[in-house]
Amino acid sequence: MVSRPDERQGPPRPIGARWQVRLFAVMLVALAVTIVWVSNLWLTDRFTERTRSAADLRVALYSNAITSEMQRNGVVPLLLARDPVMVAALNSNDFSATSQRLITFAEEIGAGGLRLLDEEGRTVASSDRTQIGEDRRNAPYFFDALRNNDTLFHATELESGAFQFTFSRRISFDQQSIGVIVVDVDLQQFEARWRTPSDAVMITNSEGQIVLATDPRWRGLTVGDALAYQSPVGAFQRALDVTNTYFELGRSPDAYLLGQGVMQVERRIPFRGWQLISFSSYASVRERVNGVLALEIMGFAILTALAFYILKRRAQSAAGFFRRESEQLRALNQRLSREIAERKKVQETLAVAEQSLAQSQKLAALGEMSAAVSHELNQPLAAMKTYLAGHGTRLTAK
Repeated sequence: MVSRPDERQGPPRPIGARWQVRLFAVMLVALAVTIVWVSNLWLTDRFTERTRSAADLRVALYSNAITSEMQRNGVVPLLLARDPVMVAALNSNDFSATSQRLITFAEEIGAGGLRLLDEEGRTVASSDRTQIGEDRRNAPYFFDALRNNDTLFHATELESGAFQFTFSRRISFDQQSIGVIVVDVDLQQFEARWRTPSDAVMITNSEGQIVLATDPRWRGLTVGDALAYQSPVGAFQRALDVTNTYFELGRSPDAYLLGQGVMQVERRIPFRGWQLISFSSYASVRERVNGVLALEIMGFAILTALAFYILKRRAQSAAGFFRRESEQLRALNQRLSREIAERKKVQETLAVAEQSLAQSQKLAALGEMSAAVSHELNQPLAAMKTYLAGHGTRLTAK
């Protein structure tokens, strides 16, 4: 007996398989977006705190470097003011060997420059020989030192906008002023050393005026004016542009520098009320966060690819099953078609046989009828024959 198609066994076919795949894809995307969003918030906070800690440490190192430089140069005028060679040179007006001595001291101390001024403010010896003969009688570090017995510090703004930092002290002999020793402090070396694409540093004096800055255009300004300063796009500007997406999360930056939000860290320098202010971009934060987020997104991409690969394999398996089932159904249909054809042929043969049988029955009925008629006719004919035979005999006898 041939089994019917609805009686065949096979794996249950999924209802709404396409919608299930779409729902799975939507849920996977929603999960990925949620995890990436939460990770972005958490990692941003974490890396921001790390960056702030690193900025605090960096500012502390900068402050210590400034303090150490000032302390190291601050004691030089006191020592040189008591140097007998300097005193003797001023008394004898013989400065033939004084400049070389100052050059040696400057190299050993690491000072920006050493100058010896006579009582009239004329440079008589210097570690930079090109300065010999210059008149410095109107310089504040000269006339202030003549009126004071202590070492004085001056930050003089030059025409170029830069500041000249000096320690000066009066040189006396027999309680009479005979000259001034001046030590130039090279703080510009720190400006070049601290200048990076992602950080900006400035130092303000007790009056809030910027005396040192990694951006020379900020010198002489106040912090507020420097923060409001707009300039063409530079290296620091390009680095800060990376932080635009950081503030899309609704965060408030510590300050805005060159139109961009930055992290601001301040530290007091233990020298004449100076203060060091550092501005750091969030570029490193964004780069580290983006690195982790990229790994997460890559993981989700791999997971998605694996899930769709499994779904594809299942679809291929189902397609193979359906293909085999279709082939079996086609074979069954062919057998059914053959059986139907055979049954039609049998039915046609049966119909022919039935017609033949009906014809035979009709012929048989006609035969029986003819036999009955013949029998019925034979009896009177036989009687008539007998009668005629008897009548004929009688006629012959007569």
